[in-house]
Amino acid sequence: MSNITYVTKETLDQMIAELNQLKSSGRAEIAKAIAEAREKGDLKENAEYDAAKEAQGHHEAKNCCFGKCNCQCKNHR
Repeated sequence: MSNITYVTKETLDQMIAELNQLKSSGRAEIAKAIAEAREKGDLKENAEYDAAKEAQGHHEAKNCCFGKCNCQCKNHR
């Protein structure tokens, strides 16, 4: 069974743009949020730090998913 997903050029372009955004500014924003939360003290009781780390996990999972999907997509003409 084939793992190829056929999408329109517009959809593929949108997916590539979002993947590029996730890899560039998305990671920088999350790193900044983690650094700011770290500055506020004890990490064991820091809800902002926990939220930032959770957001990082979701971000990386989405990044991975888009990366795999883009590899398996073919432009439907």
